[in-house]
Amino acid sequence: MVGVQDLRPRGVYVLQVLAVTACYFAAGRLGLVRRLVVEGAVVTPIWPPTGVAVAALLILGAGCWPGIALGAFLVILSLSFPPGPDVLGFMVGNTVAPLCALVLLRKAKFRLDIGRLRDGLALVFLGALGAMLISASIGVGLLLITGKLPLHSFWPVWLAWWVGDAMGVLIVTPFILLLYGARRAPPARRSAEFAALAVVTACLVPLAIYSPLSLAFLVYPLIIWAALRFQLAGSMLCALVTSVLATVAATDGAGAFHGLSRIEVMAKLQAFNGSMALTALLLSAVITEQRNTRSSVEQACKELVEVLEHLTAGEGQPPRPSAGPDNGTGNDGRPWPGGKPRPGDTS
Repeated sequence: MVGVQDLRPRGVYVLQVLAVTACYFAAGRLGLVRRLVVEGAVVTPIWPPTGVAVAALLILGAGCWPGIALGAFLVILSLSFPPGPDVLGFMVGNTVAPLCALVLLRKAKFRLDIGRLRDGLALVFLGALGAMLISASIGVGLLLITGKLPLHSFWPVWLAWWVGDAMGVLIVTPFILLLYGARRAPPARRSAEFAALAVVTACLVPLAIYSPLSLAFLVYPLIIWAALRFQLAGSMLCALVTSVLATVAATDGAGAFHGLSRIEVMAKLQAFNGSMALTALLLSAVITEQRNTRSSVEQACKELVEVLEHLTAGEGQPPRPSAGPDNGTGNDGRPWPGGKPRPGDTS
Protein backbone atom coordinates (compact mmCIF):
# COMPACT_ATOMS: atom_id res chain seq x y z
CA MET A 1 0.00 0.00 0.00
CA VAL A 2 2.83 2.38 0.81
CA GLY A 3 4.39 1.75 -2.57
CA VAL A 4 1.15 2.53 -4.37
CA GLN A 5 0.71 5.77 -2.43
CA ASP A 6 4.26 6.79 -3.27
CA LEU A 7 3.74 6.06 -6.95
CA ARG A 8 0.56 8.10 -7.30
CA PRO A 9 2.14 11.56 -6.80
CA ARG A 10 4.98 10.61 -9.13
CA GLY A 11 2.55 9.40 -11.77
CA VAL A 12 0.52 12.62 -11.51
CA TYR A 13 3.69 14.69 -11.77
CA VAL A 14 4.85 12.82 -14.88
CA LEU A 15 1.44 13.30 -16.47
CA GLN A 16 1.55 17.02 -15.70
CA VAL A 17 5.00 17.37 -17.25
CA LEU A 18 3.93 15.48 -20.37
CA ALA A 19 0.76 17.58 -20.64
CA VAL A 20 2.80 20.79 -20.42
CA THR A 21 5.18 19.44 -23.06
CA ALA A 22 2.33 18.59 -25.42
CA CYS A 23 0.61 21.95 -24.93
CA TYR A 24 3.88 23.85 -25.40
CA PHE A 25 4.74 21.97 -28.59
CA ALA A 26 1.21 22.37 -30.00
CA ALA A 27 1.26 26.10 -29.22
CA GLY A 28 4.67 26.41 -30.87
CA ARG A 29 3.55 24.70 -34.06
CA LEU A 30 0.45 26.89 -34.08
CA GLY A 31 2.52 30.03 -33.68
CA LEU A 32 4.82 29.04 -36.54
CA VAL A 33 1.89 28.84 -38.94
CA ARG A 34 2.03 32.63 -39.24
CA ARG A 35 5.54 34.02 -39.16
CA LEU A 36 7.53 36.86 -40.63
CA VAL A 37 11.11 37.16 -41.77
CA VAL A 38 12.81 40.22 -40.27
CA GLU A 39 16.43 40.89 -41.30
CA GLY A 40 16.81 37.26 -42.36
CA ALA A 41 15.52 35.85 -39.03
CA VAL A 42 12.18 34.07 -38.64
CA VAL A 43 10.02 35.68 -35.95
CA THR A 44 6.41 35.30 -34.91
CA PRO A 45 4.17 38.29 -34.08
CA ILE A 46 2.62 36.24 -31.28
CA TRP A 47 4.55 33.37 -29.66
CA PRO A 48 1.86 31.33 -27.82
CA PRO A 49 4.27 28.94 -26.01
CA THR A 50 5.39 31.70 -23.65
CA GLY A 51 1.79 32.21 -22.58
CA VAL A 52 1.34 28.47 -22.13
CA ALA A 53 4.53 28.25 -20.07
CA VAL A 54 3.66 31.13 -17.73
CA ALA A 55 0.10 29.86 -17.24
CA ALA A 56 1.34 26.31 -16.53
CA LEU A 57 3.81 27.57 -13.93
CA LEU A 58 1.15 29.71 -12.24
CA ILE A 59 -1.33 26.83 -12.08
CA LEU A 60 0.91 23.81 -11.49
CA GLY A 61 3.90 25.42 -9.82
CA ALA A 62 7.59 25.67 -10.66
CA GLY A 63 7.96 21.88 -10.69
CA CYS A 64 6.56 21.62 -14.22
CA TRP A 65 9.58 23.37 -15.75
CA PRO A 66 10.92 20.13 -17.38
CA GLY A 67 7.80 20.10 -19.54
CA ILE A 68 8.61 23.61 -20.77
CA ALA A 69 12.23 22.68 -21.53
CA LEU A 70 11.22 19.50 -23.34
CA GLY A 71 8.53 21.32 -25.31
CA ALA A 72 11.01 24.00 -26.34
CA PHE A 73 13.46 21.33 -27.46
CA LEU A 74 10.81 19.64 -29.61
CA VAL A 75 9.81 22.95 -31.22
CA ILE A 76 13.44 23.75 -32.05
CA LEU A 77 13.95 20.21 -33.32
CA SER A 78 11.00 20.62 -35.68
CA LEU A 79 12.61 23.73 -37.16
CA SER A 80 16.16 22.47 -37.64
CA PHE A 81 17.18 18.85 -37.79
CA PRO A 82 19.77 17.79 -36.79
CA PRO A 83 19.88 20.33 -33.93
CA GLY A 84 22.82 22.69 -33.73
CA PRO A 85 25.01 23.48 -30.74
CA ASP A 86 22.86 26.51 -29.89
CA VAL A 87 19.80 24.39 -29.05
CA LEU A 88 20.72 24.23 -25.37
CA GLY A 89 20.89 28.02 -25.20
CA PHE A 90 17.46 28.42 -26.78
CA MET A 91 16.04 25.87 -24.34
CA VAL A 92 17.56 27.73 -21.40
CA GLY A 93 16.19 31.07 -22.57
CA ASN A 94 12.69 29.75 -23.21
CA THR A 95 12.64 28.03 -19.80
CA VAL A 96 14.29 30.65 -17.61
CA ALA A 97 12.11 33.53 -18.85
CA PRO A 98 8.79 31.95 -17.74
CA LEU A 99 10.37 30.89 -14.43
CA CYS A 100 11.50 34.46 -13.89
CA ALA A 101 7.95 35.61 -14.68
CA LEU A 102 6.63 33.20 -12.04
CA VAL A 103 9.03 34.53 -9.40
CA LEU A 104 8.17 38.17 -10.17
CA LEU A 105 4.43 37.53 -10.17
CA ARG A 106 4.61 35.66 -6.87
CA LYS A 107 6.56 38.54 -5.37
CA ALA A 108 3.75 40.84 -6.53
CA LYS A 109 1.12 38.52 -4.93
CA PHE A 110 -0.51 37.90 -8.29
CA ARG A 111 -3.98 36.31 -8.24
CA LEU A 112 -5.03 33.87 -10.93
CA ASP A 113 -8.44 35.51 -11.44
CA ILE A 114 -6.76 38.84 -12.37
CA GLY A 115 -9.47 40.56 -10.35
CA ARG A 116 -7.42 43.59 -9.31
CA LEU A 117 -5.67 46.36 -11.20
CA ARG A 118 -2.37 45.39 -9.57
CA ASP A 119 -2.77 41.88 -11.04
CA GLY A 120 -3.16 43.27 -14.55
CA LEU A 121 -0.21 45.62 -14.12
CA ALA A 122 1.94 42.81 -12.72
CA LEU A 123 1.14 40.53 -15.64
CA VAL A 124 1.90 43.27 -18.16
CA PHE A 125 5.06 44.79 -16.76
CA LEU A 126 6.56 41.88 -14.79
CA GLY A 127 5.34 38.71 -16.48
CA ALA A 128 5.32 39.94 -20.08
CA LEU A 129 7.50 42.99 -20.72
CA GLY A 130 10.00 42.33 -17.92
CA ALA A 131 10.62 38.59 -17.89
CA MET A 132 10.57 38.16 -21.66
CA LEU A 133 13.65 40.36 -21.95
CA ILE A 134 15.58 37.24 -20.94
CA SER A 135 14.36 34.97 -23.72
CA ALA A 136 14.77 37.66 -26.38
CA SER A 137 18.29 38.58 -25.25
CA ILE A 138 19.48 34.97 -25.04
CA GLY A 139 17.88 33.93 -28.33
CA VAL A 140 19.08 36.86 -30.45
CA GLY A 141 22.45 36.83 -28.70
CA LEU A 142 22.97 33.20 -29.73
CA LEU A 143 22.04 34.03 -33.32
CA LEU A 144 24.63 36.80 -33.25
CA ILE A 145 27.34 34.65 -31.66
CA THR A 146 26.85 31.74 -34.05
CA GLY A 147 27.02 34.04 -37.07
CA LYS A 148 23.41 33.48 -38.14
CA LEU A 149 22.58 37.16 -37.68
CA PRO A 150 24.65 40.20 -38.68
CA LEU A 151 25.40 42.80 -36.04
CA HIS A 152 23.37 45.58 -37.69
CA SER A 153 20.23 43.42 -37.50
CA PHE A 154 20.45 42.78 -33.77
CA TRP A 155 18.00 45.41 -32.53
CA PRO A 156 15.20 44.91 -35.10
CA VAL A 157 15.23 41.14 -34.52
CA TRP A 158 15.57 41.54 -30.76
CA LEU A 159 12.59 43.90 -30.63
CA ALA A 160 10.45 41.58 -32.76
CA TRP A 161 11.44 38.57 -30.62
CA TRP A 162 10.77 40.38 -27.35
CA VAL A 163 7.39 41.75 -28.40
CA GLY A 164 6.32 38.37 -29.82
CA ASP A 165 7.12 36.61 -26.53
CA ALA A 166 5.44 39.36 -24.51
CA MET A 167 2.30 39.20 -26.66
CA GLY A 168 2.10 35.48 -26.00
CA VAL A 169 1.95 36.20 -22.27
CA LEU A 170 -0.51 39.09 -22.63
CA ILE A 171 -3.01 37.18 -24.78
CA VAL A 172 -2.57 33.45 -24.13
CA THR A 173 -1.89 33.45 -20.37
CA PRO A 174 -5.12 35.31 -19.38
CA PHE A 175 -7.10 33.06 -21.72
CA ILE A 176 -5.74 29.88 -20.08
CA LEU A 177 -6.27 31.30 -16.59
CA LEU A 178 -9.81 32.17 -17.62
CA LEU A 179 -10.45 28.57 -18.71
CA TYR A 180 -8.90 27.30 -15.47
CA GLY A 181 -11.14 29.53 -13.36
CA ALA A 182 -14.27 28.73 -15.39
CA ARG A 183 -14.60 25.35 -13.68
CA ARG A 184 -15.27 27.13 -10.37
CA ALA A 185 -17.28 30.01 -11.77
CA PRO A 186 -21.09 30.25 -11.41
CA PRO A 187 -23.19 29.75 -14.53
CA ALA A 188 -23.03 32.66 -16.91
CA ARG A 189 -25.92 35.06 -17.18
CA ARG A 190 -26.92 37.52 -19.91
CA SER A 191 -26.44 34.83 -22.53
CA ALA A 192 -28.48 36.82 -25.06
CA GLU A 193 -26.20 39.82 -24.69
CA PHE A 194 -23.13 37.63 -24.96
CA ALA A 195 -24.48 36.11 -28.17
CA ALA A 196 -25.09 39.62 -29.52
CA LEU A 197 -21.52 40.59 -28.65
CA ALA A 198 -20.21 37.51 -30.44
CA VAL A 199 -22.23 38.28 -33.56
CA VAL A 200 -21.11 41.92 -33.64
CA THR A 201 -17.50 40.83 -33.11
CA ALA A 202 -17.67 38.28 -35.92
CA CYS A 203 -19.03 40.94 -38.30
CA LEU A 204 -17.09 44.02 -37.27
CA VAL A 205 -13.59 42.69 -36.57
CA PRO A 206 -12.93 41.27 -40.09
CA LEU A 207 -14.24 44.51 -41.59
CA ALA A 208 -11.96 46.59 -39.38
CA ILE A 209 -8.89 44.41 -39.98
CA TYR A 210 -9.18 43.75 -43.71
CA SER A 211 -10.37 47.20 -44.73
CA PRO A 212 -7.69 49.19 -46.58
CA LEU A 213 -8.92 52.33 -44.80
CA SER A 214 -7.26 51.42 -41.47
CA LEU A 215 -10.45 50.96 -39.45
CA ALA A 216 -8.81 48.96 -36.68
CA PHE A 217 -9.91 51.55 -34.12
CA LEU A 218 -13.47 50.18 -34.44
CA VAL A 219 -12.36 47.24 -32.33
CA TYR A 220 -11.96 49.31 -29.17
CA PRO A 221 -15.70 49.93 -28.56
CA LEU A 222 -16.14 46.15 -28.65
CA ILE A 223 -13.36 45.72 -26.11
CA ILE A 224 -14.95 48.32 -23.84
CA TRP A 225 -18.41 46.75 -24.19
CA ALA A 226 -17.04 43.28 -23.43
CA ALA A 227 -15.04 44.51 -20.41
CA LEU A 228 -17.96 46.45 -18.94
CA ARG A 229 -20.45 43.62 -19.22
CA PHE A 230 -18.35 40.44 -19.02
CA GLN A 231 -15.03 41.58 -17.52
CA LEU A 232 -12.03 39.37 -18.33
CA ALA A 233 -14.00 36.66 -20.12
CA GLY A 234 -15.47 39.02 -22.68
CA SER A 235 -12.55 41.38 -23.20
CA MET A 236 -9.87 38.70 -23.59
CA LEU A 237 -11.98 36.65 -25.99
CA CYS A 238 -12.46 39.72 -28.17
CA ALA A 239 -8.76 40.50 -27.93
CA LEU A 240 -7.83 36.94 -28.87
CA VAL A 241 -10.08 36.87 -31.93
CA THR A 242 -8.87 40.28 -33.06
CA SER A 243 -5.19 39.41 -32.57
CA VAL A 244 -5.51 36.20 -34.57
CA LEU A 245 -7.24 37.95 -37.48
CA ALA A 246 -4.77 40.84 -37.39
CA THR A 247 -1.83 38.42 -37.46
CA VAL A 248 -3.30 36.54 -40.41
CA ALA A 249 -3.88 39.80 -42.29
CA ALA A 250 -0.37 41.04 -41.50
CA THR A 251 1.39 37.90 -42.66
CA ASP A 252 -0.72 37.92 -45.85
CA GLY A 253 -0.07 41.62 -46.44
CA ALA A 254 -3.81 42.32 -46.64
CA GLY A 255 -5.99 45.17 -45.46
CA ALA A 256 -4.20 47.92 -43.60
CA PHE A 257 -0.90 46.00 -43.95
CA HIS A 258 -0.90 46.01 -47.75
CA GLY A 259 2.20 47.48 -49.39
CA LEU A 260 4.27 47.71 -46.20
CA SER A 261 7.75 46.32 -45.68
CA ARG A 262 8.29 43.43 -43.27
CA ILE A 263 9.62 45.71 -40.56
CA GLU A 264 6.71 48.13 -41.01
CA VAL A 265 4.24 45.24 -40.88
CA MET A 266 5.79 43.93 -37.69
CA ALA A 267 5.85 47.37 -36.05
CA LYS A 268 2.26 48.17 -36.97
CA LEU A 269 0.95 44.76 -35.96
CA GLN A 270 2.75 44.71 -32.63
CA ALA A 271 1.61 48.24 -31.79
CA PHE A 272 -2.00 47.32 -32.53
CA ASN A 273 -1.95 43.98 -30.71
CA GLY A 274 -0.10 45.40 -27.73
CA SER A 275 -2.37 48.40 -27.21
CA MET A 276 -5.47 46.24 -27.64
CA ALA A 277 -4.30 43.58 -25.20
CA LEU A 278 -3.31 46.22 -22.64
CA THR A 279 -6.70 47.91 -22.95
CA ALA A 280 -8.61 44.64 -22.60
CA LEU A 281 -6.57 43.34 -19.67
CA LEU A 282 -6.29 46.49 -17.59
CA LEU A 283 -9.84 47.72 -18.22
CA SER A 284 -11.36 44.38 -17.23
CA ALA A 285 -9.15 44.27 -14.11
CA VAL A 286 -10.25 47.76 -13.04
CA ILE A 287 -13.94 46.96 -13.57
CA THR A 288 -13.67 43.65 -11.71
CA GLU A 289 -11.89 45.32 -8.80
CA GLN A 290 -14.54 48.04 -8.58
CA ARG A 291 -17.35 45.48 -8.65
CA ASN A 292 -15.70 43.41 -5.94
CA THR A 293 -15.24 46.52 -3.81
CA ARG A 294 -18.88 47.51 -4.28
CA SER A 295 -20.03 44.01 -3.37
CA SER A 296 -17.89 44.09 -0.21
CA VAL A 297 -19.33 47.49 0.78
CA GLU A 298 -22.89 46.31 0.14
CA GLN A 299 -22.29 43.19 2.23
CA ALA A 300 -20.82 45.26 5.06
CA CYS A 301 -23.81 47.64 4.95
CA LYS A 302 -26.22 44.71 5.06
CA GLU A 303 -24.47 43.26 8.09
CA LEU A 304 -24.49 46.67 9.78
CA VAL A 305 -28.24 47.02 9.21
CA GLU A 306 -28.81 43.60 10.74
CA VAL A 307 -26.74 44.57 13.80
CA LEU A 308 -28.66 47.86 14.20
CA GLU A 309 -31.99 46.07 13.91
CA HIS A 310 -30.91 43.62 16.57
CA LEU A 311 -29.80 46.41 18.91
CA THR A 312 -33.02 48.37 18.32
CA ALA A 313 -35.11 45.31 19.10
CA GLY A 314 -33.16 44.81 22.34
CA GLU A 315 -33.78 48.42 23.50
CA GLY A 316 -37.51 48.10 22.85
CA GLN A 317 -38.04 45.36 25.45
CA PRO A 318 -39.85 46.37 28.71
CA PRO A 319 -37.56 46.97 31.66
CA ARG A 320 -37.18 44.21 34.19
CA PRO A 321 -39.55 44.67 37.21
CA SER A 322 -37.89 46.16 40.26
CA ALA A 323 -38.34 44.72 43.74
CA GLY A 324 -41.45 45.87 45.67
CA PRO A 325 -41.57 46.85 49.33
CA ASP A 326 -38.83 45.21 51.20
CA ASN A 327 -40.93 43.48 53.87
CA GLY A 328 -37.91 42.15 55.52
CA THR A 329 -35.94 41.38 52.43
CA GLY A 330 -32.68 42.78 51.22
CA ASN A 331 -32.01 44.46 47.93
CA ASP A 332 -31.28 41.07 46.41
CA GLY A 333 -34.66 39.65 47.49
CA ARG A 334 -33.29 37.41 50.24
CA PRO A 335 -34.88 37.84 53.69
CA TRP A 336 -32.92 39.01 56.67
CA PRO A 337 -32.44 36.45 59.38
CA GLY A 338 -35.69 35.91 61.31
CA GLY A 339 -37.64 38.08 58.91
CA LYS A 340 -36.70 41.17 60.93
CA PRO A 341 -36.61 44.54 59.30
CA ARG A 342 -33.28 45.94 58.33
CA PRO A 343 -31.66 48.45 60.61
CA GLY A 344 -32.83 51.90 59.81
CA ASP A 345 -36.13 50.81 58.21
CA THR A 346 -39.18 52.71 59.40
CA SER A 347 -42.63 51.26 59.64
